[in-house]
Amino acid sequence: MVAVLSVFSAAAFAQTTVRGQLVDSETGEPLVGAAVMVEGTTQGSVTDIDGYFKQSVASNATLLFKYVGYKDQKKKITQKGASVDLGAIPMEPDAVMLKDVVITSSIAVARKTPVAVSTVDPVFIEDKIGSQELPQILKSTPGVYASNEGGGFGDSNIKIRGFKSEYVAMMINGVPMNGMENQKVYMSNWGGLIDVASSIQVQRGLGASKVSTPSVGGSQNIITKTTDAKKGGFISYGMGNDGYSKVMFSVSSGLTKDGWAFTLLGARDKRDGYIQGTESEAYTWFMSIAKRINDNHQLSFTAFGAPQWHNQRNMANGLNIKEYQRVKQWMGEESPYRYNSTFGYRNGQVMNSSRNEYHKPQMSLNHLWQINHKSSLSTAAYMSIGTGAGYSGTGVTGYTSSWYGTASDGTVNTQFRCPDGTFDYDAVDKLNADNYTNPVNVSGMPGYKGSLMIMNKASNDHFWTGLISTYTTKFGDYFDFYGGIDFRYYKGLHKNVITDLFGGQYYVDSYNRKSVLAENSVNGGVTSWVNQKLGVGDVIRRDYDGFVMYEGGFAQLEYNKDKVSAFVSGGLTNTSYWRKDRFYYSGDKQLSSKKHYLGGNVKAGLNYNLDDYNNVFFNTGFISRAPIFDNTFINSQSSHERNPDAKNEKVYSFELGYGYRSQYFSANVNAYYTMWKDKALYDTGSYEDVNGASQRWTMNMTGAQANHMGIELDFIAKPFRWMEVNGMFSWGDWRWNGTAKGFMMNTEGQIMANSRGEVVTDMSNVDQYKYTIEMDNVQVGGSAQTTAALGVTFRPMKGLRLNADWNFFARNYADYDIDASQATQKEAYVVEKPWEIPSWSTFDVSAGYTFDFGKIRATLSGNVNNLFNQEYIADARDGSNHDWETATRVIYGWGRTYTVRLKLNF
Repeated sequence: MVAVLSVFSAAAFAQTTVRGQLVDSETGEPLVGAAVMVEGTTQGSVTDIDGYFKQSVASNATLLFKYVGYKDQKKKITQKGASVDLGAIPMEPDAVMLKDVVITSSIAVARKTPVAVSTVDPVFIEDKIGSQELPQILKSTPGVYASNEGGGFGDSNIKIRGFKSEYVAMMINGVPMNGMENQKVYMSNWGGLIDVASSIQVQRGLGASKVSTPSVGGSQNIITKTTDAKKGGFISYGMGNDGYSKVMFSVSSGLTKDGWAFTLLGARDKRDGYIQGTESEAYTWFMSIAKRINDNHQLSFTAFGAPQWHNQRNMANGLNIKEYQRVKQWMGEESPYRYNSTFGYRNGQVMNSSRNEYHKPQMSLNHLWQINHKSSLSTAAYMSIGTGAGYSGTGVTGYTSSWYGTASDGTVNTQFRCPDGTFDYDAVDKLNADNYTNPVNVSGMPGYKGSLMIMNKASNDHFWTGLISTYTTKFGDYFDFYGGIDFRYYKGLHKNVITDLFGGQYYVDSYNRKSVLAENSVNGGVTSWVNQKLGVGDVIRRDYDGFVMYEGGFAQLEYNKDKVSAFVSGGLTNTSYWRKDRFYYSGDKQLSSKKHYLGGNVKAGLNYNLDDYNNVFFNTGFISRAPIFDNTFINSQSSHERNPDAKNEKVYSFELGYGYRSQYFSANVNAYYTMWKDKALYDTGSYEDVNGASQRWTMNMTGAQANHMGIELDFIAKPFRWMEVNGMFSWGDWRWNGTAKGFMMNTEGQIMANSRGEVVTDMSNVDQYKYTIEMDNVQVGGSAQTTAALGVTFRPMKGLRLNADWNFFARNYADYDIDASQATQKEAYVVEKPWEIPSWSTFDVSAGYTFDFGKIRATLSGNVNNLFNQEYIADARDGSNHDWETATRVIYGWGRTYTVRLKLNF
């Protein structure tokens, strides 16, 4: 009897040890200090700094998980055994708490949204960022290629599946941020964005973003930090190679009794620069205020800005490979690949003629209205006011090129070169001063005593506002409908202003002013205006505003039942362009007419979950995309004349994918094909007209086509609780095909019959004057078509993380410009296979240790990138013989860099 009772007693009190990790369902961020309780008892524990917990429970007990700002979650433990591992347990943000309102419909969900996607969580960002910029931490993502280009702060860029940044959508909280005139993204404008990012999702291909015009190559959606429902904050300080230092703080009020909360963040980043003469100073400010009005309405306001200045090494000042070896004589113990041909001194002070400064604050007001249990309306109204400029040298005819640090063949320009290899800015002062007393003969200006070389700034200010509103509702149990509007208005203000006469008395901008036509401006042909003596603050070359109006609508229907999720969507857009010019036009002719371009897209996709672990998906779509602002004018810098051949670009895409998810191993593999038709190509140059005067020509070519296809694989393995292995492989085949044709046109928009500027008068057989560019099966340049990565993370003890990452890049072809001047009207210019840059790999390591220091939680972290100081070429411009000897503008990747950082949470 005693034995029997003992057995039953042991069964009754048998305990199971349950392990798991609590994470944010949207970002994957570990939830630190969350409560884990055994329901109906006083037993419980809290999650550690990595979100992990361990709790002993009796048979069939229920665990209750609680965390501020998240919905409570219960999980009944039915598994038997001494130990149970629940893996990652996602917790959903509480809709009535203060996770910021974002356009969450732009977020892809694993095993549901049929797209190729990779998500970077906050822990990854904090571990890997160091002194890098946002594109660099995405280099282990399939299909992504990131480079530092010139090497200055904010000069990095990103390409996805071979498409440049203007074809990769960048979004902040679901709001598109690509430039309205050229669709480009300048990372220097967003230098502090990584400081406020809580997660980054990269969608490759058409993506899941519900906006009226989807991406072509892919999209980056940066989710910023939220208005924290938990009171507290942090302060951090980091330092590293080449004078890098960064201080940052954040403070949050927590949720008040009245339903208010705010978060403030500030940072200062200062560095001497890895590349010679690329000093920089940048600040970041961020604020978020949220108000829970009631159970149905939540309002939040977010503002972010990153004012900065940085000296640059312009991409055009990259050397050829042999020249890098020659400049070793000037670099001493430093790597020759750090050499900057525009770095020098003036009056004993460091100077660089290539410099950028900008501040682009972005503000958004977000409102979420929970209309009823099945319908909601999410609206984001946003505004951006950008101010800043790029500084560079210019001059009268024959002297502008004297500012260039590098000649066109990739050799160092020796005209103003000191014995130590630096640019001799004092010699420019002397040149201009001497010209006043002993003037040289300048074409068109005999006896000219002004400055031959000056500095100017190209201002590119803007005002940008927009609104995105998405209505969501359910039809029955299985259908979800999304519909919305996407409105944007943009005004860009562009002008060049003299900033320094460099020892001269005045400057005359006759080269540009003589191009002003009498029929367009009262100043056209007026000698006193053309030869006007100008000083600091006066406008030269250009002074115009570019306007863009964008109206769009989109709709999507989703079906979700059991193992199947599918969608079909479409969008329509109307893009309008016009300009106002104060330099080349006057009076009522300053404002051009408006030109409208209709566009649209259709997408569809399906995901099927084969079982609890396996899923397959496909997506397909078509995009008709309006040409960019620059391509709709003959010369958008100086003329209202329209490009008659401007047309929408067309994109066709298809993708197949497979996914596997389990507690210990997850993997994705997908294949894609994208056809890009009617790609616009643009070129410009100069010619000597029949009177011997120098004139400008432009050529807008249409008909080019590119095919991008490839296979991508990524995986994460968790063989042990203390170890994680991740990897990826990406193979692409990206090629240009087809024939591009276009007319050579003068500044008045007239078709030129020949390179002497004679104008076509008989339009009956005008096609004979077209120039032809043949691009048959030529590799796309500027992005590695084969990439691979392998990384491992160790957690050997509580709070300690050790990371090691290997990245491999191959089949990176030198980039190239389409040089229309090499074509003739009788014989096509054939583009040949560009030089294939040698493959390379790098190895990075990082570590972080989180510990309690009294009531303060501290994290000490460090990074070493390119640990073995690997020398490699990241970018190059193809040369005449398509080999390494003739390649120009060669840019080597950075060598070994390091940072350390201490962060204190309170």
